[in-house]
Amino acid sequence: MKTFGAFAVLLALVASSASAQTASAVGDPRLSGAWEPMRGGPGAPPPTPPSPITLKAPYAAEWQARRAAQDEATKKGEPLATLGSECLPYGMPTMMAVANYPIEILQTPGQVTILTEVHSEVRRVFLDRPQLKAEDIPPGYYGRSIGKWEGNTLVIDSLGIDPKVAGYQSLPHSARLRITERISLASPDVLQDQITLDDPVVLEKPVTYTLAYRRLPKYEMVEFVCDNNREYTDDKGVVRMKVQEK
Repeated sequence: MKTFGAFAVLLALVASSASAQTASAVGDPRLSGAWEPMRGGPGAPPPTPPSPITLKAPYAAEWQARRAAQDEATKKGEPLATLGSECLPYGMPTMMAVANYPIEILQTPGQVTILTEVHSEVRRVFLDRPQLKAEDIPPGYYGRSIGKWEGNTLVIDSLGIDPKVAGYQSLPHSARLRITERISLASPDVLQDQITLDDPVVLEKPVTYTLAYRRLPKYEMVEFVCDNNREYTDDKGVVRMKVQEK
C-alpha cells in the first residue's frame, strides 16, 4: 500500500508539472474570440494619453506638413487618399483599431493569429521561434511577429514593416521600426493592447499608446472585400468620386 501511495503521489506531481507547463505555453486562453475597439464609454479603462511624439529632422517638418494638409483637405470636404480608400491593407499598427470594426484572436499551439474584419487582414504571431534581424525580413504590411507569454500577458515583437505602410497618426517610419505589444485582459470582457513604436531613424524616443477592446460573445466575423469602383485619387492626392458619363 505504501508503494502504491508513493506512486500515486509521483503521478500527481508529474501531472501537475505537465499542467503548469501547458498553462505557461498557452498563456491566457481567454484572449481568444472577437473584440470590438472601444472609444470610451461605460466599462472602458481610464484613458491613457499617448507618450509625446518627437521626430528627428527632417521627418518632423514633413509630418507636420502632411497633417496640416490632411486637416485642410478634410475641412474642404476633399480628404486625402489613405491606404484604406485605395483598397490597400492598413498594415501595422493601424490595422489594430480601424473605426469600430472588430478583430478576432485565435490561439493554436505555437501561434496566435489576429484577424481584422476590415480588409480581412491577418497577422501570424509565432510563439515557437526566434526573431530575425530586421535586414533579413522581407518588408511587408505586417512584418514578422514573434510572441511570448509573460504570465497572462502576450508580448509581441514585430519587425520588417515596409516604410510605405502608414504609421500611427500618419507617422513616417523607417525599415528599422520595431513594434512591441503587450496584450492582456483589463477585466474578463475588456482587452488592452499597449503598443510601443521604436524607430531610431525617425523618432527621438519611443512612442507608446494603448488600445482597448470590448468582447463580442458569439460574434461571427463577416467577409470584407474592398472592390472600389466609385473613387479615384487625383494627381494632388485627393480622393474624388467617379462621375458616370451620360
